[in-house]
Amino acid sequence: MKTPFRHIRTYIIRGIIASIPFVLTFFVIRFLYVTIDARIIVLIRRIIGEQMPVSRLLFPGLGIILLLAVLYIFGLIVSNVVGRQFLALIERLTKYIPFIKTTYQVGKQFSTTLSLPDKEYLKRAVLVEYLKPGMWTAGFVTGTIIDKNTEEKLLKVFIPTPPNPTSGVMVIVRESQVRDPGWTIEEAFRSIISAGIIGPEEIE
Repeated sequence: MKTPFRHIRTYIIRGIIASIPFVLTFFVIRFLYVTIDARIIVLIRRIIGEQMPVSRLLFPGLGIILLLAVLYIFGLIVSNVVGRQFLALIERLTKYIPFIKTTYQVGKQFSTTLSLPDKEYLKRAVLVEYLKPGMWTAGFVTGTIIDKNTEEKLLKVFIPTPPNPTSGVMVIVRESQVRDPGWTIEEAFRSIISAGIIGPEEIE
C-alpha cells in the first residue's frame, strides 16, 4: 500500500509530465507575441499615431495576422511569372555584392531544400559510428557520391545536432559503416528533437 507521501509524489510527477506540452505551447505563443506581435503593433502605432481612430483596432495577435497576410501575398507574387522574373532580377543583382551574394545563396539553398518532399532529400534514417568505434548516432542519408579512385559508391549522411535538427554535420561513409535501425524518418526526427526522450525503443 502506498504511503500518502508516495501517492502525492507519484501524481505530482504525472502532473509535471502531463503539463509539459502545455508549458511548451505557452512559451512558443509568448515568444511569438513578444518577438513578432508586440513589435509589429508598436511599429504600426508609430506610423499611424496614437491619436488616430484606427489605432483603437489594434489588438493582441494582430501583428501575427498581418505577418501571415504579408507572407501569403508574397507567396502569391513569387508564384506567378512576374514575381519569378523579379526574383531572378534580385538574384542577378546580388551576384555583384560579395557578402550579400553568399547570404542570399545560402538562404536560397535552404529554402529549396525545405520545399522538396521528404523522399527527395532525406532518403532514409540510419545509425552511423561517429567520433569513435562503438559510438552510434542517428543520421539521415541525403545522397550518394562516387569515389573516383575506387569507383566505390559512398553515402552522404547528415547528422543533426539535438535538439535543433537544422544544424549538424555531414559525413561521407561506406555503406558497411551504417546500420539500418528500421526507423522511419519521422521516428528518427522525434528521437533527435527530444534528445532521445521520445522515439523508437528498439533497433532492428
